[in-house]
Amino acid sequence: MAFPTAVNSQITDSVTQANTQLLGVAPASAMANLFQATAQALANAAHNATTSQQQSNITAQAATTMGVTTLYSIDTASDAVGTKQIFA
Repeated sequence: MAFPTAVNSQITDSVTQANTQLLGVAPASAMANLFQATAQALANAAHNATTSQQQSNITAQAATTMGVTTLYSIDTASDAVGTKQIFA
């Protein structure tokens, strides 16, 4: 029993138990918040990496398409003259 006060001892005991429970649960809640924040950050990093890879693939595909288009658009005769000058 708590020390004698003007307040009912059952009230002081319940408040003390509630405060003890709060202090006991605080470390677990803090770790849960940390784990949740870490999981969210890792998920965002994975999503950003995937998006970056997709954008790089699109850029590479566009560059390849432009390169092939450029090769196909070169006139055959001028291509032959250029090749002859390179190997001559």
